[in-house]
Order: sequence, then C-alpha cells, then structure tokens
Amino acid sequence: MDAPHRSGPLGPTGLAGLDRRVVGCRACPRLVAWREEVARTKRASFADWTYWGRPVPGFGPPDARLLIVGLAPAAHGGNRTGRMFTGDRSGDVLYRALYDVGLASQPTSVSADDGLELYGVRVTAPVHCAPPANKPTPAERDTCRPWLVQELRLLRPTLRAVVVLGAFGWQAALPAFAEAGWTVPRPRPVFTHGTRVTLERTEGDDGLEHPEGQGRPGGAGDPGGLELFGCFHVSQRNTFTGRLTPEMLRDVLRRAAEAAGPAGQGTAEEGEDARARRR
Repeated sequence: MDAPHRSGPLGPTGLAGLDRRVVGCRACPRLVAWREEVARTKRASFADWTYWGRPVPGFGPPDARLLIVGLAPAAHGGNRTGRMFTGDRSGDVLYRALYDVGLASQPTSVSADDGLELYGVRVTAPVHCAPPANKPTPAERDTCRPWLVQELRLLRPTLRAVVVLGAFGWQAALPAFAEAGWTVPRPRPVFTHGTRVTLERTEGDDGLEHPEGQGRPGGAGDPGGLELFGCFHVSQRNTFTGRLTPEMLRDVLRRAAEAAGPAGQGTAEEGEDARARRR
C-alpha cells in the first residue's frame, strides 16, 4: 500500500508535504495504467501539451475555511493540467461560479500557471487519479480515502464548511469526515441537492502536534461543528441538461461561504462588490 497508509499522519510539512506525497502515489494499478495511457496518447486538440499524467493534489490555501469535494480528475482536464477542475468544462462552470460569488480571482481555469487564486477555499477530490469512464471502483475510492482524511485533519483548525459535489463524492466523503474527527449522523444523511447537515466534533486527540490553542479538539480555536452542503456535480450531463444551473450552484456556494464564518462571508461580499463596480 502506498504513502497514505505508510507515512505518519501529517508530518511537519503540512499540506504542501501531503500534496507531494499524493502526486507520488501508485496504489491503484488500473488508475495508474489509465492516467499514463491518456497522457501518452493525448486528445488531438491537446497534442502539443505535456500531460501531467499523475495524481492531482488539492488546490487552494492551507488555511481554507471552505472545502469543495468533487469526484476525480478528468482525463483531459486535471490529468492534463495537474490542477483540480482545470482545463475542462466542469471546471469552467465551477470556477465561474466561485468568481461570481467572490471566492476566486478570475472566472477561468485553463492551466496550473494561469494565475488563478482561491480566497479561503480549497478544492479536492476523494479520488486523485483520472478513472476510466469517470468511474472509480469502490475499492479505488476506499484506497484513496486516507489522503482525504489527512487533508481534512490538516484543514481542521480553520475549516468550517464543505460543499460536496454529487452522490459519489458524498458517499466517499462521509467516512472520511468520521475518520478525521467529526461525528456523522446515523442513519447517514442522504445526498440531495441543497441539503445541509451539521457534523459535530468528536472528543479526543488526533495524535497531531498543534500550536497551543489551535485545532486541538475542545481547545480554544477548535472549529467545533462542520457545515456540510450537498450540490449536484458540475458535470456536463448536469449542466447541459439544466439539472444544475449557474444560479443553483452560486446559491449553494453563497450559503456555504456564509456558514464558513466571517472570513468566508467577508471575502464573498467583497468579491461581489468588486464585480458590481466593474459592471
């Protein structure tokens, strides 16, 4: 088994170190073979690209108050560019909406060096490699889960809200929340668009070293409950058919930004003010 099972929980390098370990993972033979085959054969329209062809780490600041959880990188999107939701139509929809509500510096995401910044938001996925037909197996989902658990633990001192895109991400994320130290209600909440669930903090220590008063369960600075939001995935199937409209997506992101607290809400309000001044 690869790094998520061998390495210590988090180590001194934080999210940057975690991202480096994610990129080196080769735990799932089917996914390794597929991502590398796609990177070799390419799509004709991207023939001049050097594909990333590796696991795609999360993207966004290490002190994010809001986390967006997708499904897996697209074969010719994240698997090509090396950044979550970058270079494909699903990303076009997501980052446009984040920009509209003031959580992104620009409305487009075309390459890892395009200058895009996220404000108080991090984007990740329960599966970090592009899967054939966009369908990871349950075993691949479970093998990749320790990466998400570690990411959640590292984000815990600041994390206040999570938006999960789609039923697959929802089912994959709930066990990760439980392992990372939040209590998932029983029976488990069912995924629906617009649903909101509060996950309470579990008691006990996570075995990590924290600065005094920061992030330890029950201490000053522990975030306590986590607000979890469900949203239809930004897949072409959903957006082209109107099952998920831009306004529906913006509404969930606004609600989540408000739940993330003053920093998230302030950022969104400031961003919308800036948008209005340019109109």
